[in-house]
Amino acid sequence: MIDKHQILSTNPLLSGLPSDVVEQLMLVSTVRELADGERLYSQGDEGDGLFGVIKGRIRLSNTSKDGKELLVMLVQTGDWIGEISLFDGLPRSHDAFAVGNCAVLYLPREKFNTLLKARPELYQYFIPMLCRKLRLALSYVEGAALFSLAERLAQRILELLKFYGIDDGGNGRLIDVHLPQEDLAKMLGVSRQAISRELKRLETEGIIELAYGKLRVLDKLGLERQLA
Repeated sequence: MIDKHQILSTNPLLSGLPSDVVEQLMLVSTVRELADGERLYSQGDEGDGLFGVIKGRIRLSNTSKDGKELLVMLVQTGDWIGEISLFDGLPRSHDAFAVGNCAVLYLPREKFNTLLKARPELYQYFIPMLCRKLRLALSYVEGAALFSLAERLAQRILELLKFYGIDDGGNGRLIDVHLPQEDLAKMLGVSRQAISRELKRLETEGIIELAYGKLRVLDKLGLERQLA
């Protein structure tokens, strides 16, 4: 069982918040643990609160009427999700599933709104979350409209490298998340075969190295040149 007091001192979710506000947040929040693949919420559910990822990762996706999935992002430990529905009061816009064993800090909407009414200066800490998600969404729309698949794939790999890249003793940097080619295809809204061809080209050029469900970036500058 995760101790909420450990979250106060060790998790980046609450960094920058005044200490008294952190204490208030912890008093009104609860910790929920999820097994691998367990659903946190579904598209269309009521936006009943804010979730902070304190362990593991959360997969955000949409599914079309014909069952085709678009993988929006993998949310890492230390980030918040659910803030859009929290602020606009509309239903959830994505499905959210646990990737591996996860834990989230759940902050109910009514209690969060009560805190904001009492301390309106706290908006400055939470509004940037919305702005960051909006910028990311706009970049995806721009990419789909203006850039080739090669450029979009390079951009997404660089984003994943920024969030999940680690040095593990090998050449380059490993993207430390299980990353099947099928998931990359779902992120970009294309077929697995199209992604496979582009990945093999990048591997042949010595820019990346592929293994089962893993991707290592050997030449970051080479990847960035794909965007030129």
